[in-house]
Amino acid sequence: MDEFDVVVIGGGPGGYVAAIRAAQLGLSVALVDKGGALGGTCLNVGCIPSKALLDSSEFFARARDEAGRHGISLGKPKIDVSVMMKRKAEVVKKLTGGVASLMKMNGVKVYTGLGRLTGPNTVEVVAREAGADGANSKGSGGRDAGAGSSGGGQVLTAKRVVLASGSEPVELPVVPFDGETVVDSTGALEFDTVPKELVVVGGGVIGLELGSVWARLGAKVTVIEVLPQIMNGWDSRTAALMKRELGKQGIEFLLSTKVTGVETGGKAGGGRKATVTATAKDGSDVKVTADKVLVAVGRRPYTKGLGLEAVGVTLDDQGRVKTDVRGATSVDGIWAVGDVTAGPMLAHKASDEGMAVAERIAKVLGGAGGAGRVNYETIPNVIYTWPEAASVGKTEDELKAEGVAYRSGSFPFAANGRALAMEAVSGSVRILADEASDRVLGAQIVGPWASDLIAEIVTVMEFGGSAEDVARTVHAHPTLSEVVREAALGVDGRMIHAKN
Repeated sequence: MDEFDVVVIGGGPGGYVAAIRAAQLGLSVALVDKGGALGGTCLNVGCIPSKALLDSSEFFARARDEAGRHGISLGKPKIDVSVMMKRKAEVVKKLTGGVASLMKMNGVKVYTGLGRLTGPNTVEVVAREAGADGANSKGSGGRDAGAGSSGGGQVLTAKRVVLASGSEPVELPVVPFDGETVVDSTGALEFDTVPKELVVVGGGVIGLELGSVWARLGAKVTVIEVLPQIMNGWDSRTAALMKRELGKQGIEFLLSTKVTGVETGGKAGGGRKATVTATAKDGSDVKVTADKVLVAVGRRPYTKGLGLEAVGVTLDDQGRVKTDVRGATSVDGIWAVGDVTAGPMLAHKASDEGMAVAERIAKVLGGAGGAGRVNYETIPNVIYTWPEAASVGKTEDELKAEGVAYRSGSFPFAANGRALAMEAVSGSVRILADEASDRVLGAQIVGPWASDLIAEIVTVMEFGGSAEDVARTVHAHPTLSEVVREAALGVDGRMIHAKN
């Protein structure tokens, strides 16, 4: 029996970051991961591979559509999907290998297997067997860690345990995964050819990003969303703008449309042809054929087989591990972070929680830890299409519903010199500030490199800053960041390069 101060179950962004920080604080740490490469869903089959494909497809689309306007003659570009996938795999391998190196550098002992609680201070590591992790064998979905069958495992003892078991794709009963024609997000990262027609069920982040990849490469993409807008939970104005921009790229949207089933049969490009059936808002029947169907209706926390019930860890009504504001569960000594808990399923949210929990545990154990803190009001959300979309804090819809008096400023990229030089003029920056104090309450960006530009607003909000703080900060010219400053000036009706 091996003894540690902390045992972390799950090697994703929440788990491995918690392990590293706890080790930095002088604690003995073990990390239990289900096997394969460290990094969890994000590094292996999520954030990183999808961004690699997004960059490749954007490179292709720009060469095809924009090179001529720059006086560059390339002819008609061709895509070799196998080479693109090889590059993606190389990016993933480099980063997951980096996580493994970090474990060694920080003295974290890694156990390969499926972790299960057998008591408040004990974790059994069970060798992974085919199908034992509970993943849908037809869906190719992934998660950060899990638990397996009983018996024969190595037992670790710990003063504190951190659950970071991640999440897995949601499967719709009416559109079951078959791993070939009907796939989850992982399957859509592994197509060996560009599908002629792709149906995406779900208009959220994952569906839009992966749909965008294959649309750029030539697929006819249809997004079917049961709600009246894409990007559920986002500002309605932002969602409408993104729908328009992606529509220009050839993506078709069927909103307020409920998928009722799928039929597969017949040959299409070496695989089976699918017909997705749905019901429109007016009750009419909808049928869409496709070579591939991507089901991207969200993810659910992975808790099955972790032994939570046996030790008394409480789940909420959505199947998530219930924690207090510190990240502690209902069982003393057991903590939880990331997708398995409430809140947005974002890698950076999980990592921040991992660091905070490590700090708190170290302090409790008499080490050098601190209070640990996660500000959930300043967690940015990003969609990495092109243009990108990014948001932080409150939306106008939320402020209106809450009766909060606010002022707003908005500035278009079309009036920015750098954006014009880049030929990336779609979108705008909108900043929302409290009417009385001018404190920044939120921001929404649609445009080039929104994912990076949102960081300035996040920083200002973290320090309780105002729109005036942004407006009075000198921004280099010509840069895209000037759009952020102009939007801040617009909160007070002082924009220079556009009408207020």
